[in-house]
Formats: sequence, C-alpha cells, structure tokens
Amino acid sequence: MRTVRTVAALREALAPARRDGATIGVVPTMGALHAGHLSLIEAARRDTDVVVVTLFVNPTQFAPTEDLDAYPRDEAGDARAAERAGADILFAPPVEEIYPDGFSTTVHVTGVSEPLEGAARGGTHFDGVATVVTKLFNMVQPDVAYFGRKDAQQLAVIRRMVADLNLPVRVVGCPTVREPDGLAMSSRNAYLTPEERPRALALSRALAAARESVAAGETDAAAVAAAARAPMDELGVEPEYLTVVDPETFQPVTSVDRDVLVAIAARVGRARLIDNDTISPNGSRP
Repeated sequence: MRTVRTVAALREALAPARRDGATIGVVPTMGALHAGHLSLIEAARRDTDVVVVTLFVNPTQFAPTEDLDAYPRDEAGDARAAERAGADILFAPPVEEIYPDGFSTTVHVTGVSEPLEGAARGGTHFDGVATVVTKLFNMVQPDVAYFGRKDAQQLAVIRRMVADLNLPVRVVGCPTVREPDGLAMSSRNAYLTPEERPRALALSRALAAARESVAAGETDAAAVAAAARAPMDELGVEPEYLTVVDPETFQPVTSVDRDVLVAIAARVGRARLIDNDTISPNGSRP
C-alpha cells in the first residue's frame, strides 16, 4: 500500500489504473479505523480493481463545541489496518491540502440535511460533510464510494448531493457492523469508560424494542418510539432524539405502514453515539 498526501501525488498514483480502464473504489474515513471501516474496505476490494482509503479528520463538520481536538488519531495503526483489509492507496492529506488559503466554497444540501443530526449539530455539520466529500470525489475520481449505514442521514445527504450534481460515482451503503453485544461500531466508542460501556447498549436495545413492537402488530409511530424509549430509561440514557422517520426524507411519520427508519442519538459520558435501524411493517428488515 502506498501513502500519499497531496492531490498531485494521488493522481499520479492512480494514473496507471485510469489508463488501463481499472475500476477505482474509495472509502472516505476520518481514521480511528474499526471493524466497520474495514468492512467497507473489504467490500471495495471485492468490487473494484483499485481501492483508495482517505484519512482526513475534517474540521468543517465539527462545531466549535465538539470534539475535533480530542477526536482519536492513529495514522500508523490506521495504515496497517487499511493495508490488511485490502487498500492499495492511503490518501492522508494535511488540512491545507484540502482547504488552502482563500478557500471559500461550500456545498449545501437542503431538505434531508435539516432534521435530526442537522438540527442537533447545526447546519454547518452537513455542509462540512458535503463539501469535503465532493472534494474527495473530485480528487480521487472513483467509480464507486462506500459508506456505512450507521450514519444513515449522512449517506442520504451524500446520495442527494451525487444525484443533484451529476457526480459520476456510485454510492454504496454497507451494513452497520456491531460488537457481539449489539453496540454499533464507532470511533467514538473509545471515549466510553468501563462503567459507561454497558449503558451504551441502550441504543441498540431501543432499536430491538422498536422492532419487537412492530413485529407484535404496533403501527402507531409514537407507540413504537415509546417502546424504544423504555430500555433507554432503564439504563439511564436520555436520547437527544429518538424518532421514527421516512428513510429517504428523514421526516417524521405517524404510522408504520411502509418501511421506516428508527433513529437515535444520545450521549453516554463523553461519547455522543448514534444508531438506527430500518423496519418493515411486519417487523422485519427490508
């Protein structure tokens, strides 16, 4: 695996593959790679000829009160993990390569970016995501890009952006990878203390309770949300939001008469965790 830090070096590294007509897959990450990230790299390895992993902690998607400075960083460990998973190129640019002096352009996606994470983290969060992903797509020029479904709203924002801007990349959403006890893999899980770790299961248990409620015949979205809230109350975790929404628009629904997304965000100690699950009217996964 080759590590490059500039756009010029990245394009030079990819030039032979592009000349040969090879397919290029990209996995954008902020580092602190875990099994969820590695599953994306492995999917790219299966599907494409050349796999690029980007490693960039994007400052523009963090609000001033968020954990940019504390966000876990381990480039050497990430490089080893990415190579083992099948990456060919690691693109790890400094901030000034992505945002040079005078940078003044923002990609803003309306609608799907506004509720849930957009409301909780502020409108600049998804502006930062959309802008950096657009830049990474333009830098790598991939055929396929891989993202995790744990960040379901982020995935929806990127798909909307790709469609609206006619970007020539296919966006693939890959399943959430979980710990054996159900906790969704997240770089921020590293913030959890041993005492907080069991309480973090409140999110996955809430999703399980929502699914069980629907499987038992409940169709009222408010009642499904109430069923999901019970395990969180038991573990003493207060959600920032816990809601049943349309999986494409992320607007609230009143009835589980079609596929819905149950989305949750909550703080457990220092860790702000998110999770979600898609549920069909019969309680199964679509």
